[in-house]
Amino acid sequence: MNNPALDPFERSIPELQAAMQDGRLTALELTRYYLERIERYDRAGPRLNSVLEVNPDALAQAQALDAERAARGPRGPLHGIPVLLKDNIDTADRMHTSAGSLAMKDAIAPQDAFLVRKLRKAGAVLLGKTNMTEWANFMTVGMPPGYSSRGGQVVNPYGAAFHPGGSSAGSGVAPSANLAAAAVGTETQGSILNPASQNAIVGIKPTVGLVSRSGIIPISATQDTAGPMARTVTDAAILLSVLAGEDPKDPATQRRPKDLPQDYTAFLDPDGLKGARIGVPRAAFFEKPSAEARAVLEEAIQALRDLGATVIDPADLPTAHEVFALGIEVLLYEFKQELNRYFRTLGPNAPIHSLQELIRYNEAHPEEMLRYGQVLLLAAESAAGVESPTYRYHRAKDLEVCKGGLDATFAQHRLDALVFPMNWGASVGAKAGYPSLTVPAGYTPAGQPVGLTFLGPAWSEATLIRLAYAFEQGTHARKPPVL
Repeated sequence: MNNPALDPFERSIPELQAAMQDGRLTALELTRYYLERIERYDRAGPRLNSVLEVNPDALAQAQALDAERAARGPRGPLHGIPVLLKDNIDTADRMHTSAGSLAMKDAIAPQDAFLVRKLRKAGAVLLGKTNMTEWANFMTVGMPPGYSSRGGQVVNPYGAAFHPGGSSAGSGVAPSANLAAAAVGTETQGSILNPASQNAIVGIKPTVGLVSRSGIIPISATQDTAGPMARTVTDAAILLSVLAGEDPKDPATQRRPKDLPQDYTAFLDPDGLKGARIGVPRAAFFEKPSAEARAVLEEAIQALRDLGATVIDPADLPTAHEVFALGIEVLLYEFKQELNRYFRTLGPNAPIHSLQELIRYNEAHPEEMLRYGQVLLLAAESAAGVESPTYRYHRAKDLEVCKGGLDATFAQHRLDALVFPMNWGASVGAKAGYPSLTVPAGYTPAGQPVGLTFLGPAWSEATLIRLAYAFEQGTHARKPPVL
């Protein structure tokens, strides 16, 4: 007797993989399913605008992977699974890599980003590129989250009144709306955590150095990272296991401990909160969300207790009120150096060759490019080099306040993790280089998603996955958007 075909809606990667193994689904059918949903809901219907372009070779990739499965079996848990990539991640194929900018709409990368090579090797179907806040929200001040000159405005599937998060807006919206099995985003300060929270999905911002940044349009050498965005902790753990790895072209990855896990799904423990010590940094951070969001978060904190955790409340950072006084000087100094280095990798035929040239292109096309200005591009171009005393001062101050404050709090209370409201702890974790994981916690009465973010010390992704999975399985907070 034949098994009935599987409806892919809201299915996890293991469920999709099992259906492909027993013949209820093929990678080709799954890819068509997502492409049809992109056409229906992203290009028409509510016009979510989360996908900038689909891969013209996606169906061919899926068909080839089906043939390979039949002949030799699957390569692993991502075999035949369609994944979307943020539009600042290089792919050496017929897709473009533009960081959402019309100035780069014709840019074709000469080689795959390191993480893209890992995805291809794992058998993922590269479904397309997602829309994003232009230049990862480091172009100007006041640009709406999820807006780009090339792609327009990304829309939150839970309601247009709620912003979609940035800068990995499309990578947050698309998995939430079931336009892909999962997506890859990038973060400097909140660009994975924010859209994950806003769209009721799981986002992992890894320790800087766990996932390679080579072949990704950069902002910061000390804070940038790529990471998984998916509907479940399980799917995010599967994707992280593929993305992580040492890359000779990214020195940060060569500082990885040698004993890191190869498979993060080994830490998916439904009892993972029992005996855990979780801190709640009330001062400064929990003052930020709305009263409606705080009510959801208080229920989430109680759920941590109910699921067996010892909750230390408050567990305030000694530097809490200094965190939000820190500026973006480090990013301004690093952006110019890193972006110009990236442009050089594109070769002489690239549409843009330097930050200065980008600024001039924008000035020559003000109606299209300067709707919100380019004050950050201008400030970065005028910044001195990273050898300057001003840069060194601000980098040291960031580490003193953020890494120092976190380390002191972890040690004082013997914590496994801290929990932050939505993405309000993003900057402190980013400047320390520490990992965070956002998981759906619930919704306000108006229907706006609220995420709970776990933050741990460097290289503690396994612990964060264990804690977040137990919370997810104990609450089942996510509800898919009604499109």
